[in-house]
Amino acid sequence: MTNLRILVLGAGGTGGYFGGRLAEAGADVTFLVREARAAALRRDGLRIESQFGDASHPVQVVTQDAIGSGYDIVFLSCKAYDLDSAIAAIRPAVGPQTAILPVLNGVGHIAVLNAAFGPGAVLGGTAKIQVTLVPDGTVRHLNDWRFLTFGEQDGAMSDRVLALAAACAPCKGMVAEAVPDIAQRMWEKLVHVATSAGMTCLMRANVGEIVRTEQGRAQLLDLLAVNAEIAARNGHPPSAAFMETYRATFSDSASMYSTSMLRDIERGAATEGAHVVGFMQREAGVHGVAAPILDLAATHLQAYDQRRQAGRL
Repeated sequence: MTNLRILVLGAGGTGGYFGGRLAEAGADVTFLVREARAAALRRDGLRIESQFGDASHPVQVVTQDAIGSGYDIVFLSCKAYDLDSAIAAIRPAVGPQTAILPVLNGVGHIAVLNAAFGPGAVLGGTAKIQVTLVPDGTVRHLNDWRFLTFGEQDGAMSDRVLALAAACAPCKGMVAEAVPDIAQRMWEKLVHVATSAGMTCLMRANVGEIVRTEQGRAQLLDLLAVNAEIAARNGHPPSAAFMETYRATFSDSASMYSTSMLRDIERGAATEGAHVVGFMQREAGVHGVAAPILDLAATHLQAYDQRRQAGRL
């Protein structure tokens, strides 16, 4: 399986970065975007700012009214609350040979995509990256995270995941891996994100600022342990290496690590709180895991959302 045709839904932070790096390396990439973004990309090209090398180059774009079929990979990096509209947007592009690669936060979207397209069409995936779209349309990479991981739901190392890994291999500023245990990787990422987003949103502070408080480090590590227990109850206990890494991450008093969910709150936008922190809170209830900090973080995000929807931020 060679010369993959790749469709990327959107050209924002994550999709713009990974899709842009693939296009920069010569892959056949098309961005499905709204008309205003399409006009800007046609005029200015796609611009990336990154410590691994800046990029500025023309890209192929298509709008909803002109989308066709025949794509091998559809890269899906929308917010979880936009999943239904994303499914409607990509449906015309999905044919019998198409693999959909979602890199949304959480794990609940897999069941939704399976119901919409069939399990055989849906890969599992995670993206570990901090990136944002700045007002002038530039995709700005914020740190050294640049990791894309994907695989078949059944663990098979299929031709299509190996072909995608090969297409990613020459990309600058990108580390991509096809793996046989993507469900485990997705649950581990959920543990990470539910901890980091839960605490940074609850405290309205980055990790270092939280750790430097009297009880912040202990609270971060407590929430990490609770989220790990929830994952274990779902059959995916995080590895010892994962736990060691994130205990260190959440103990770093000099850390500037924030989260996209906190940035969403700071600009008064919708969040994925219900799909990440709320999801884990519900799973804690299902499995009888006591999770007071998780409960508090979920309540905080729900209250924020009520104020946002009422226009009272």
